[in-house]
Amino acid sequence: MSHDAAHSSHAKLIRMANQIGTFFESKTNRAEGVAGVAEHINKFWEPRMRRHLFEVLDAGGEGLKPIVLEAAPSINRPAPAEKVA
Repeated sequence: MSHDAAHSSHAKLIRMANQIGTFFESKTNRAEGVAGVAEHINKFWEPRMRRHLFEVLDAGGEGLKPIVLEAAPSINRPAPAEKVA
């Protein structure tokens, strides 16, 4: 994947993660909101999407809402993608 394609893919993923974060920020209990973000991503994001999210997180998480960053330790990190020869 080219740098531009990766950046575009990451930008879309950051926007999606932040939309989830915005929804769960409405919880009066912050811990419930953080848990809700992680639960939603674990349930509904395929491993490829979570892999890309962890690329963003491992690079510092720039652009992600604080609630998404707080949820990160509870998000299941998928196994690395297998290389196709």
